[in-house]
Amino acid sequence: MLCVLCLVLTVRAFTQERFKEVVLKQLGLSEVPKLHSRDLVNLVIPEHVKNKYMSMLKRQRVKRRALPSLAGILRGIPGHTGEVLYSDTTTRQKLVFDMEGRIPKNSEVTMAELKLFKKPVDRAKLPARQSLRPVSNARVSVYWVQQQHDGTNSTSLIDSRLVPIRESGWKSFDVTQAVHYWLRGKGREPMFLEVWIEGERLGSYASEMAKAVRFTSQDPKDKALGKPELVLYTLSLDDYGSSGDCREEAALGKSTCCRQKHYISLRELPWAQPWILEPAGFQAYRCSGSCLQPPRAPRRPDSGPRSCAVAASSALPVIYLVKRGNHTEIEAAEFPNMIVERCSCVADGVALV
Repeated sequence: MLCVLCLVLTVRAFTQERFKEVVLKQLGLSEVPKLHSRDLVNLVIPEHVKNKYMSMLKRQRVKRRALPSLAGILRGIPGHTGEVLYSDTTTRQKLVFDMEGRIPKNSEVTMAELKLFKKPVDRAKLPARQSLRPVSNARVSVYWVQQQHDGTNSTSLIDSRLVPIRESGWKSFDVTQAVHYWLRGKGREPMFLEVWIEGERLGSYASEMAKAVRFTSQDPKDKALGKPELVLYTLSLDDYGSSGDCREEAALGKSTCCRQKHYISLRELPWAQPWILEPAGFQAYRCSGSCLQPPRAPRRPDSGPRSCAVAASSALPVIYLVKRGNHTEIEAAEFPNMIVERCSCVADGVALV
C-alpha cells in the first residue's frame, strides 16, 4: 500500500512587520514619516478624502455570500438618555446598544444597519441664505467608539454620507464594520456609536444649516416617533459556513488547508500611530493547515511538494498622512493583496483544485 504524506504549512505568515513593509513599498517610502505635534493640530479629514474612502469600503461590502436572515432589531438600552452634544460646527449624538445574547450562536453578522429617524425641519427657523451657493444637505457620519482602559475613547469612522436637510423620515447607515469590531472585543460590553452632523462644506452658513438636522434620540423624554434602531442580519454557519474557512474539527485523510482568522490592530502598532488614520484594524486572515501529497503526482522532477498558500486576495482601503515638504496631507488609497480571500493547495505557485 502506498503511503500518503501530509505536509504541514511552512509558508510565511502575514505579520504586522510584513504589513509595514507592504505599506512602505506601496507608497514608495523607505521609512515611516516622522510626524511632529504641529502636524496633528486641528487635523480634519477632507470631505473628498472621506467620500473616496467610504466608496472603497462599500465596494468591499457588496460581496455577500448569501441572503441574510434578520436576527433582531435593537432599540437601545432602556433608560439610556442618548446625549446630544453641540459645538460651533458639529452636533454629536451618542447611542448605546446592549447586544449581549442578541446574536445567535455559530452565526455570522453579514450586515448591520443603523436606522435613524430624521425629524421634520421648521423651515421658518432656517438661517437666511448668505451666499450664492445653496446648501441642501448636511454631512452625517457614524463612528464606533471604543472605551479604553485609561478612561479615554478612540473612534473609528464607519459610514458617512450627505442627508437632505429639508427631508424627514428614516435614514439608514451601514454599521456592519462597527458590529464586527464589537464582536472582536468578545462582545461583553454595550456597543457605543456616535452620530456626527456637520456642514456640507466649510463655512458658517453650511454649519448653521446643518444644525437644523435632528434625529430622534434614545432619551425617553423625546416623544418623537422612531427611536434609533440597530438592525442585524445573520447567517447560520451550520448552513452557509464557507468550506474555505478553518474550523475546529480536523478532516481526517484530507487536505486541511484553510483560511484562518488573523486580526491586525493598527491602533496597537506604535509605528502606525498616528500615521494611519483609518481603519482601526482589519481582518487580514492567513492560510493554515496541510496538504495531502498525491502518491503519483505527474510533475517535474525538480518541483516541490504541494503546500497551503494564498490563492486569492483583496485590497484594503486606508486613510493615511503623507509629508509634502514642510506640511502634511491626508490621502486615501487601496493597498492591494492585504486581505486573504481564499487559500488553496499549490505546487510551485499554481493552485491545484
